[in-house]
Amino acid sequence: MRRTLLFLAAFALAACQTLVAEAPKASTDCIFCKIVAGTAPSRKVYEDPYVLAFWDIRPRAKVHLLVIPKQHVASLKELDELPMETRAALLSACVKVARDQGIVDQGFRIIANSGKDAGQSVFHLHFHVVGGEKLREDAITRDPAKQP
Repeated sequence: MRRTLLFLAAFALAACQTLVAEAPKASTDCIFCKIVAGTAPSRKVYEDPYVLAFWDIRPRAKVHLLVIPKQHVASLKELDELPMETRAALLSACVKVARDQGIVDQGFRIIANSGKDAGQSVFHLHFHVVGGEKLREDAITRDPAKQP
């Protein structure tokens, strides 16, 4: 019994040290980091130890949610900086929130803008989960004013 308790205590201590070592880094000027920290408001729909999902403040569809990692990385370009558990949690959360909003059967879209030229405006990795209505088929058409 004593050995079991010692083993469990050692295991718990190691687990706590791992959690401290993997604590998400935050950017003090990042609005999404502030949302994760609870210092900026959001309409949260899902949270687990790795990710957070909330309504977009400027929705472009009937359902428009954002799914973000709690750890700050600027874009998909830095995906390898996230632990494998966080990477898996991001995609799983996208499907979960789509299911929770009732848009899985009719269809939904997951969008990740990476970089200024792709339209990324908040430089904290995030996925847009959109649906709830018929979406435009061609989401990558050039702006007519910029056609060659």
